[in-house]
Amino acid sequence: MNPEIYKQQFTTDDTPGWQAIDNRLEKIYGNREARHYGPLCGLHYIAGGTDPIDGASIYDSDHQTFHRHIISYGMSELYYNEEKAGGEFSKWGFEFTFRLAPFKDDQNDPIWAVEVMNNLARYVFSSGKWFEENHFIPANGPIRLNTDTQITGFVFALDPELGKIETPHGEVSFLQLVGITDTEVEHLKKNPTIGAVKEFIENLKKNNPLLITDLNRK
Repeated sequence: MNPEIYKQQFTTDDTPGWQAIDNRLEKIYGNREARHYGPLCGLHYIAGGTDPIDGASIYDSDHQTFHRHIISYGMSELYYNEEKAGGEFSKWGFEFTFRLAPFKDDQNDPIWAVEVMNNLARYVFSSGKWFEENHFIPANGPIRLNTDTQITGFVFALDPELGKIETPHGEVSFLQLVGITDTEVEHLKKNPTIGAVKEFIENLKKNNPLLITDLNRK
């Protein structure tokens, strides 16, 4: 989309990138309502806060098995910006997603998972380095702090349902965080190449096509 068409189609009150994400989610969830959480500290980065992402939506999904599906907003260009129209990638070119099976200590929505996204976003914004499919990161401890779980790292996969979209600002990939066990972390540390992580993810998909994270998995 070139800047002239962009200016004809949108106004400064519009949020073309945000709407593109919502449109993709609507194809999966229809009219199902999400629970949306803004910056957890109350303020976004640009307003002097500590949260790099603008917020996250949480859907109750019954696809494959019941789980929470969390989607970030803010790693891509969300708001009207004619200078960003028609780019190859929208800002960092991705949004985080996470699928989480119910966990006994999460009586309400797993807001800790949104904070994990914010922590990863802080790394991206401060370092200028971004995440891609088949990346691997050890968490150096339980991904849910102060929790008895063997899930101590992540691999990144393209969200099996959301995939990639083209937005007025460029391409956005929905990068899903997939929790892995301490044993799997140590295995990948020996060979953390893109090819090895890709093969590992494909093996996970055989029994878990949507790559849902279960904190009780051993």
